[in-house]
Amino acid sequence: MLALTKRKIRSKILLKLKLQKEDTRDRKSQSITKKLLRTKEFKRAKKVMLYMPLRGEVNTKEMISVARKLGKIVAVPVCLRHILTLRPCLLDENASLKNGPYGVHEPAFEKIIPLKDLDLVVVPGVAFDVKGNRLGRGKGYYDRFLSRLPKDTPSIGLAFDFQILPEIPAAEHDVSVKKVLFA
Repeated sequence: MLALTKRKIRSKILLKLKLQKEDTRDRKSQSITKKLLRTKEFKRAKKVMLYMPLRGEVNTKEMISVARKLGKIVAVPVCLRHILTLRPCLLDENASLKNGPYGVHEPAFEKIIPLKDLDLVVVPGVAFDVKGNRLGRGKGYYDRFLSRLPKDTPSIGLAFDFQILPEIPAAEHDVSVKKVLFA
């Protein structure tokens, strides 16, 4: 029953993401970027893991650019498909990117950043609720990744306003984020 409910929510929100106008997505992404840059978690962080956005997701490119200009070390996830998890890898200015599994851009040469060294992890999601519960794309990559983070590492989800729901059905293995920023 839980899987069916999650599938329905996922399908509905993914359609809304696909149908959202590009200028609206860009405007909202800029607003979310400003919110992230004002957080104490971002200001304190020296090593930040962001993500390379899939089509329709909150755009993180300006966040990455600003983080670099501020002297922060930026990591992005590399997909480890054989064990269904993610590994944070350095995204420096000279990094060449390749298409990873599912069409997500990843650094071509992996310089791994240990989980314990991350000061902030910023994650996408299909939907979030007010408690920080997160619904992803259904493979569990971020749940497995977030479950391995040190408990004191802040995690922030990024979303558009229509991705925020009163409640997301959560199973035991689902991992919530500590904060959600949206516009």
